[in-house]
Amino acid sequence: MATDWLGSIVSINCGDSLGVYQGRVSAVDQVSQTISLTRPFHNGVKCLVPEVTFRAGDITELKILEIPGPGDSRQCGDSQQMDTAMPGVGCQVGPSQNGTGKVLKKPMSSSAPQNIPRRTDMKSQELVISPQQQCSKSYMDRHMETLSQSKGFRRRHNSWSSSSRHPNQVTPKKSGLKNGQMKSKDDECFGDDIDEIPDTDFDFEGNLALFDKAAVFEEIETYERRSGTRSRGTPNEKPARYRHDENILESEPIVYRRIVVPQNPHKEFCTDSGLVVPSVSYELHKKLLAVAEKHGLSLERRLEMTGVCASQMALSLLGGPNRLNPKNVHQRPTVALLCGPHVKGAQGISCGRHLSNHDVHVILFLPNFVKMLESITNELNLFSKTQGQQVSSVKDLPDTPVDLVINCLDCHENAFLRDQPWYKAVVDWANQNRAPVLSIDPPMSEMELGIDAKWSLALGLPLPLGERAGRVYLCDIGIPQKVFQEVGINYHSPFGCKFVIPLHST
Repeated sequence: MATDWLGSIVSINCGDSLGVYQGRVSAVDQVSQTISLTRPFHNGVKCLVPEVTFRAGDITELKILEIPGPGDSRQCGDSQQMDTAMPGVGCQVGPSQNGTGKVLKKPMSSSAPQNIPRRTDMKSQELVISPQQQCSKSYMDRHMETLSQSKGFRRRHNSWSSSSRHPNQVTPKKSGLKNGQMKSKDDECFGDDIDEIPDTDFDFEGNLALFDKAAVFEEIETYERRSGTRSRGTPNEKPARYRHDENILESEPIVYRRIVVPQNPHKEFCTDSGLVVPSVSYELHKKLLAVAEKHGLSLERRLEMTGVCASQMALSLLGGPNRLNPKNVHQRPTVALLCGPHVKGAQGISCGRHLSNHDVHVILFLPNFVKMLESITNELNLFSKTQGQQVSSVKDLPDTPVDLVINCLDCHENAFLRDQPWYKAVVDWANQNRAPVLSIDPPMSEMELGIDAKWSLALGLPLPLGERAGRVYLCDIGIPQKVFQEVGINYHSPFGCKFVIPLHST
């Protein structure tokens, strides 16, 4: 008796925990009270296993969706008919009063494991169903609602094959002038068998591991070497890279040591382009300035040139055009200028005048002295015409951190100034302000500095500055080349198109 149900398509409801299964009955065991389904579908999704078995205690409801006829040759192993003969025509069927099958005209709404008919111009199609094909309307309504809410329903609906059809399904006739052309397009789009679609994902890592990249490159290199063809390059080759200021086409070789001093330099620097710039002693530097002044490069010209170069460097450190523009009036930078009563202080005052002309808030500190140098007096007279502020007491310096501190307190000769109370007070203020410090023409490394600088600006040629001077920059103060030759220095300008260049320790 149990074998009579083999080949029937049934729906087994196992409750909310296990869900609903549909499939073709492949085995019924009365002793163990089990039933097996082949090619099962779980909640409208095709299972990965070919067969599932249910116990009688797990089954909440069992419905027979299709019973094979006496002459039906379909068996449980027919996978193609199994996938397409599943319920899901979306209707309630049953025997009519006269015993014949019902003919229902209904739009094609599909449940998961059914065949997809070829695309037609008909809005509806006729389905001829035998009296033996009975299904419950309540179950089918729930089944269609579950599948319509599934994320992958539309994707599976569009990917199933239309090559196999329901045995009792009438093929609708196509309308249109180009039926042959539409049929060929439908076969090309939907003609693949569903069994040919793989159930597992493609193993990219495993297939990539089969590719021996090193052996392939070695084979290509060997072939190109034997054939004499030009190599396309190997992964180890790196193309040459050039900076934006480098000239790729060189007319003559670059001589990197173009400045030679008469004495053995204690320290050497180099520019960004690799040109070596040796340091000079303070005596040779002082002699160079004296010879330049004798030829017409007066102190006033040197102060002006130093002030311009120092102010350009300070403006770059303050942010340059990103901060100093008419739209950033509320971000006006503040610079504290610390000057002593000597020529170095006069250079700082000249720098402060140019900074004030560029809308920088300058606070100039200069101690009160009965008699000042003429150069300081002249620079103070010009500085007073700007919006800069001059103070002579440490108490008048700002309590909050400033944007930049320019140090011009130290002098090469007058070391006794470091013992003055005002000098010590200013040094303590600068060290507590926590602002970056720029030193203009700092003394040599043998002399102790009171304020550690982040940047130092040297004039003409650098002195052998120590580590406390920070990063060294060099500015052009307009000394002619023959003046260098007169003091025994073989000189070639390292500045190029700039007036201030950075120096690096070698």
